[in-house]
Amino acid sequence: MAAQTAIAQPRFVADTPLQKVGEMVWKNPKTVTFSFQNKGNRQLVITGVHPSCGCVKVDYPKKVSAGEKGTIKATYDAAMMGSFHRELAVYTNVQDEPYYLTFEGRVVESALDYDGDFPIDLGNVRLSTNYVEFDDVNRGDRPVVELQVANMEHGNYTPQLMHLPNYLTAEYIPTDIQPGRVGKIRLTLDSEKLFLDGLNQTSLYLARYMGDKIGEQNEILVSAVLLPAFRDLTPERLKTAPHIVLMDGNEMIEDETTMVMEPKKKTTSKTLNVTNIGEEPLTISAVQVFNRAMTVSLGDRNIPPHGTTKLKITLDAKELQRAKNGPRLLLISNDPRHAKNVLNINVE
Repeated sequence: MAAQTAIAQPRFVADTPLQKVGEMVWKNPKTVTFSFQNKGNRQLVITGVHPSCGCVKVDYPKKVSAGEKGTIKATYDAAMMGSFHRELAVYTNVQDEPYYLTFEGRVVESALDYDGDFPIDLGNVRLSTNYVEFDDVNRGDRPVVELQVANMEHGNYTPQLMHLPNYLTAEYIPTDIQPGRVGKIRLTLDSEKLFLDGLNQTSLYLARYMGDKIGEQNEILVSAVLLPAFRDLTPERLKTAPHIVLMDGNEMIEDETTMVMEPKKKTTSKTLNVTNIGEEPLTISAVQVFNRAMTVSLGDRNIPPHGTTKLKITLDAKELQRAKNGPRLLLISNDPRHAKNVLNINVE
């Protein structure tokens, strides 16, 4: 039986054939970059890239070796106001018909500072933040936090959050955001429905279009810190109550202190002392982190009067690069003066 020989040929595969560039300021040209790869086993030759309008100038490589990547750049002059839809016809040695790359957006007289006010870019929409925190919540509270949403589409956008837990409700103002306009999502926390004292975390996902799927790009991390109640504590009991103290060597660490750690390797660790200077046993009910890059281990959760245990903090350098928020440590204890202790980590 004769062996079959694979035919050598190039393959043009674009990372995305459509880019939504949002708003552009009138007469301020913008360059859109399309990335692609030659996934074939023969050299790819680009014989021409023809824009659908003379308002677009293109720059592209003529040849791309097998397995290599390349970019096609299109610069739009933004000389006309209003919405635009532009195509690039890419001719190659793969086939006679061209591949089409498309970019669209809207030219306006002036634009918001999207990079500064809306740093989270989801393509067709931008967010003011993708991390929401309800801090120092007491049982019975109903705090509210708002997210701002900028619509970068040329049509109306209807925001919708997926995977809302029962303790969160969302209100969309307005329900349809017009092109180039800003709306908001109002999140209300029902603290009565939180399960645990301390840190409660969940992930929400903003649907960018009908039928959108969940993923890391459209994830919004929500944290709520529920404080334990000490309603029945008398002044006499307060005098003898447990009292937590964190020590870094000989230095006392106050609540909301920022501690510097430098991840020189893949992981970096630091050990602190946790001391109970009160006259009653200290119980640490929760040791939690706000960031997947941080792990902690506690020697003992029950510390006798004037006793000490070790708290080890470890940072993962790789996970730090992917995290949505800075490394923070939360301790919840039966110390009525400091039921919540937060330690912020500054990575240098």
